[in-house]
Amino acid sequence: MLKKSFFNRQQTAVTLLMKGGSVDEMIACARAAEFEGADGIAVELCDLPPEQRTAENFRRLMDAVHLPFMFILYRNDRWLKDNDEERQKYLLSAAENGAEVIDVMGDLFDPSPFELPRSPVAIEKQKRLIEEIHARGAKVVMSSHMSNDFRTAEQVLEHLQEQSSRGADILKIVTGVNNEEQLTEAIRTTMLLNRELKKPFIHLCNGSFSRLHRFIGPKLGVSIAFAVHDYQSPSLLYTQPTIRALKTVLQNLPWHIDDVQK
Repeated sequence: MLKKSFFNRQQTAVTLLMKGGSVDEMIACARAAEFEGADGIAVELCDLPPEQRTAENFRRLMDAVHLPFMFILYRNDRWLKDNDEERQKYLLSAAENGAEVIDVMGDLFDPSPFELPRSPVAIEKQKRLIEEIHARGAKVVMSSHMSNDFRTAEQVLEHLQEQSSRGADILKIVTGVNNEEQLTEAIRTTMLLNRELKKPFIHLCNGSFSRLHRFIGPKLGVSIAFAVHDYQSPSLLYTQPTIRALKTVLQNLPWHIDDVQK
């Protein structure tokens, strides 16, 4: 059986977002997610001990299910923390051993407001890393998280266009939505991105008014939506839907903005 892909899809990829303290734990979670109908797996390596971040373990994890994998390693790494250079070796190994997508932080090599540096040195290093990932057979999602900050549609579009200029294949941003006006603007933002961007994008929101957007974003053009298997942390109740809940909503809402615009 051929594995699915994050690309060339007609529908949003509902993707399990998971961490784990061991590869066996991750395999069990991935298999449960596949059974529930997940279309992909996003692995955060931050809690996995460095001695388990091996090529053999990455292959074993990805061979456990027939789903595409995205690998993520941010500055919340329990061991390497803000050592941007050192963390990349694990992501490059994942790319080399079968990951379809690698997450490159928007402000990698230069922590910056709104997670997008303007330093020519940092930008060049990001471009070189993206080229290395591509050379190993994987694609790149560039991600910027500003979960407490509201941004207008035009600001988000400009931000993602800048990510695209650095060579990213998928463009991702997370912003804050905490009142009715911001929720309305978030919906307008997603529709603007769908109309203007030529690459797949991930527009997500956090905050007290974000939950609706998490469910309807895929119908407005979001290409990858993240979900969890269950609620192990109370904070997730306000952001990530479960795989089952998200799939149910999407399957029972027979409408997509691209069908209307054709």
